[in-house]
Amino acid sequence: QVQLVESGGGLVQAGGSLRLSCAASGRTFSSSTVGWFRQAPGKEREFVAAISRGVGSTFYAASVKGRFTISRDNVKNMVYLQMNSLKPEDTAVYYCAADGSTWYAPQATDFGSWGQGTQVTVSS
Repeated sequence: QVQLVESGGGLVQAGGSLRLSCAASGRTFSSSTVGWFRQAPGKEREFVAAISRGVGSTFYAASVKGRFTISRDNVKNMVYLQMNSLKPEDTAVYYCAADGSTWYAPQATDFGSWGQGTQVTVSS
């Protein structure tokens, strides 16, 4: 398995932006489909965005499409989630996941490796 470490979370006002980073170690990241998920208190973990290996096709949850952008830098073994126009309902712990079996409308069970998460809090 690949080891994943997220960073970049924090407290931001509504309408603001954050960029989350996911650093991979243990093996190359470029051959892995990677996703971002989030979990708010009392709620189930939900899909946010995914990027495929190879050409880097992307897929987004409807709730974040147009506001969030997932990208990857295979040279640096990094995946990013640029989050703009943040809303209070975006508040959650955000998790990076790798070794995905699909990038199109994936579920959490489609991914084999997970990071520890980073907290994002959006104040109103």
